[in-house]
Amino acid sequence: MGKSKSEVFNLKNGPQEIKLIYPDLRNVVLVLRAIGHDLRKNIVTLLLTHEQMNVTDIYVKLRIEQSVASQHLAILRNAGIVITTRNGKFINYTLNKKRLDDISVLVNEIAA
Repeated sequence: MGKSKSEVFNLKNGPQEIKLIYPDLRNVVLVLRAIGHDLRKNIVTLLLTHEQMNVTDIYVKLRIEQSVASQHLAILRNAGIVITTRNGKFINYTLNKKRLDDISVLVNEIAA
């Protein structure tokens, strides 16, 4: 039996109670799983230092196949970690810093 899309969980952390809404929790899990892979961590690190890159820049820097880079970028894009913009025939990738900040706040609340 699946979880209701509107189900709310209350997590107690000492005297503090954190309200977790199922879709938000599901999104956090999606992001954490996406950045939990070593190669995707390397891609995120590259984007932190280079701000914006296309798939060619990424696979050359990481010395991996283009198809592998594209697959991992798709996972990061689906999780909302990267944002794409088209520049002619190239697709540029940048980090969605707002999304990462939002997830960081929620993880810190849960871990505190």
